[in-house]
Amino acid sequence: MDDAVPEPPPAAEGEPVHDPAAPAPLNVPRTPTGDAGVDAALDRLGDADHLATDGHVEVYEDVHRGLRDALTALDARPGPPVPPTPPGPRS
Repeated sequence: MDDAVPEPPPAAEGEPVHDPAAPAPLNVPRTPTGDAGVDAALDRLGDADHLATDGHVEVYEDVHRGLRDALTALDARPGPPVPPTPPGPRS
């Protein structure tokens, strides 16, 4: 049994040589959410596609911060008005 990994065929002339160790996009589809802030944060994930793994942390932390801010903003929005409390029984 031969455990040697076969060499890939040489690239055709003018064709770029693919380095399997180089960063490559994951091509994970991102479906728009309809919220501009969330969509911008999720689009930022694509920036990690072209970075070495040691550069991913900065992108992930930035995306996490953006998503956390979007959730925090939901808490800050005023909700529907609270109906008035009916008067209680008089003593």
